[in-house]
Amino acid sequence: MMVNDTEYIRQAEANRVEILSEALPYIQKFAGRTVVVKYGGAAMKDNTLKDKVIRDIVFLSCVGLRPILVHGGGPEINSWLGKLGIEAQFKNGLRVTDAATMDVVEMVLVGRVNKEIVSLINQAGGMAVGLCGKDGHLITARPQGDQGIGFVGEVSNVNIKILDTLSKNGYIPVVSSVAADDSGQAYNINADTVAGEIAAALGAEKLILLTDTRGILKDYQDPSTLVAKVDIPEARELIANGTVSGGMIPKVTCCVRSLAQGVKAAHIIDGRIPHALLLEIFTDVGIGTMILGSQFK
Repeated sequence: MMVNDTEYIRQAEANRVEILSEALPYIQKFAGRTVVVKYGGAAMKDNTLKDKVIRDIVFLSCVGLRPILVHGGGPEINSWLGKLGIEAQFKNGLRVTDAATMDVVEMVLVGRVNKEIVSLINQAGGMAVGLCGKDGHLITARPQGDQGIGFVGEVSNVNIKILDTLSKNGYIPVVSSVAADDSGQAYNINADTVAGEIAAALGAEKLILLTDTRGILKDYQDPSTLVAKVDIPEARELIANGTVSGGMIPKVTCCVRSLAQGVKAAHIIDGRIPHALLLEIFTDVGIGTMILGSQFK
């Protein structure tokens, strides 16, 4: 090995130690606190990104935080609907979920996607437990209410006992967004909504939505216009004036709703960036948009 190579390795190792040292205040601040992460988008489809998200979740658990992972799985649902000859239909951005589609949604989210994520976390050294809203009466659903969309639900109630028990004992709950109403009818619920309601019910330190955008941008053609930090009134104004539009509206609304119920901070970050979770939580600058409750700003 050449001297220059040795010096390069020493410098790289020194940089790694310096980064860990800089993360220490954040690790101390958030130790024992709950962080709810909604996992979806490109970070679920790209195996390299998937590996980094899984490692980030295990890292959070290892340094004393209490991560709870909530996931969707739209692309895999579409794939299985196609295999079974069922047409995927959408209305106003919501998946039309008739009885046959609901069966596929539950099979894919609960039986396949959830267990794959659990297995990957366990392989990476974590202790994950897979759940859906039906388990332990975790989530009670109610119909979303729009006509013609079938079994699309909203969250009526969250029972945090099972999540609290698991996370306090070092387990990482992995929650799929399928739940049932009081009669046992299954519903497909938006994973962002489920993550927000779980974060609110637990009084989480943070709600983090992994998305396919940088966060809130003043100009969606220009990544440099990222809005790094806003409070609830400012977030509502960004929706009202059209800065936040399209698919970002329900995400920002979800964040605002969770903050209004006591979550300290909500983050919308780009899951396509490797180790996005760690960059957002353990650095001063962060990489996405942080929305704060007014009392914490």
